[in-house]
Amino acid sequence: MAQFQNVGIGARGVAADIDAGLRTHMNKVYGTMSVGMIITALVAWAIGTNETLLNAIFGTPLKWVVMFAPLIMVFAFGALINRLSSAAAQLFFYVFAAAMGASISFIFAVYTGYSVVQVFLVTSIAFAGLSLYGYTTKKDLSAMGTFLMMGVIGLVIASVINIFLGSPAITFAISALGVLIFAGLTAYDTQTIKTTYLQHAHSGDQEWLAKAAIMGALNLYLDFINMFMFLLQLLGNRE
Repeated sequence: MAQFQNVGIGARGVAADIDAGLRTHMNKVYGTMSVGMIITALVAWAIGTNETLLNAIFGTPLKWVVMFAPLIMVFAFGALINRLSSAAAQLFFYVFAAAMGASISFIFAVYTGYSVVQVFLVTSIAFAGLSLYGYTTKKDLSAMGTFLMMGVIGLVIASVINIFLGSPAITFAISALGVLIFAGLTAYDTQTIKTTYLQHAHSGDQEWLAKAAIMGALNLYLDFINMFMFLLQLLGNRE
C-alpha cells in the first residue's frame, strides 16, 4: 500500500513540475512577444511621426525593401532556427520586430493617432481573450490549423488581385475575413504552443524549449499584428 502511495505522490510531483514548467514557458512566450511589440511600436512611431524619414522611405523605391523585408525575414527565421542558438534566435526576433515596425510606420500618416491607439487597445483585449481561450479550452483545435492556413493563403491571393482592382468592397471583405482568420489562429497557436511544450517537457532539452518559446512568440506576434492591421482598416479614422 505504501508503495502505491509513493507512486501516487511521485506522479503528482512530476505533474506539478510540468505545470510549473509550462507556466514558465508561457511567460517566456508572452514576455518575448511583448518586448517585440514594444520595439515595433517604438520604431513605427519614430518613423511614422517624422515626415522626413517617412518620405525618405515611402517616397522612394526603398519602400519595397522595407515592406517585404519582414516577410523575407520570417522565411529566413524558419530556415535558420535549428542552427541558431536560443540567444541568437531571440535577437533575430527583435530585429524582425524592428523591421516590422518600419514596414507599418505609414499608419501614423494615414490614420489619426487616437484611432491607432483605440484599435490597438481593442486588438489587445480581443487577443488576450482569444489566447486565454486557446490555453484553457479542452477542445482540440488542431483541425482548425489547415483550414485557417488555407484562409491566409486566400487572403494573400485576394490582396494581390485587389492591388490591381482597387475595389473598396473587396478591401472590406478581406479585412473582415482577416480579422476572423487571425482571431482563430490566435487561439489555435496558443493551444499549439501549450501542447508542444507538454509533448517535449520530459526531454529536458532546455535549448530546444527556449527556441520553441521564441517561435511561439513569433507566431502570436504575427497573429496580433495582422489582426491589428485588419481591424485598423475596418475601424480606423483616416487623416
